[in-house]
Amino acid sequence: MTISFQPPLIARPADLGATLFRQGYAVVGASQVAGLSGVPLDAMLGWCDGWNDLPPDNYLKDGGRYRRRRHSCFVLDSHGVTQAPHRPHWQPLSYNALHGGMQRHFEPMDSSVTAQAPWQQLLAWLGRVADDLKGPHTWFAEAHQFRIDTTDGIGRPTPEGAHRDGVDLVAVFMVARDRVKGGETRVFEADGPNGQRFTLSEPWSLLLLDDERVIHESTPIQPLAEGGYRDTLVVTLRAGGFQGEA
Repeated sequence: MTISFQPPLIARPADLGATLFRQGYAVVGASQVAGLSGVPLDAMLGWCDGWNDLPPDNYLKDGGRYRRRRHSCFVLDSHGVTQAPHRPHWQPLSYNALHGGMQRHFEPMDSSVTAQAPWQQLLAWLGRVADDLKGPHTWFAEAHQFRIDTTDGIGRPTPEGAHRDGVDLVAVFMVARDRVKGGETRVFEADGPNGQRFTLSEPWSLLLLDDERVIHESTPIQPLAEGGYRDTLVVTLRAGGFQGEA
């Protein structure tokens, strides 16, 4: 496995599609995200305060208190971005052995963000990335705001371990890191020996994953001072419907 202290950013925005196609993942700097999506970086940074008001995740089977989250769903098609009726999050056990097989009900994201044109523009861009990678589809997107904190002394961004999500494209935005160490990102080939290790730290930098081809995880975080946390926005895109739909 290749070890890198700095995330392996794409060299230029035009390289995104080729990089994602070639290796199954791509890391995009914040300014590159803004340029490719057309969403000003200041607009994304303006959403960060929304992570200060996340309800606790009451479904953690390890008994932890370290995760807070909100969850909303959207449909991306040729007509634009439409917020779907609020629904529980569901994954099969084959993709999430720890928390799969049950409906998990989380509070929705705040409409002050999801109703904004820049938010819809960001999702529409992710839909175009998925189109380029997988071909044109109607995309069923689930957006998760996560805060992993150090309430328990250690916080686990991926308590289920290295995994796939059962979708087509996964987008992990680094929103903030404060007073923590750890939280290293690890990406492995699903059917091969190769992998990468690096740490995302720049606000609104992005890891894109072809979920069919790679497995991913993030290592636990530990506090450098009291009140440490790691905030992310995870958006998954899936063709054919939301997981759990008939």
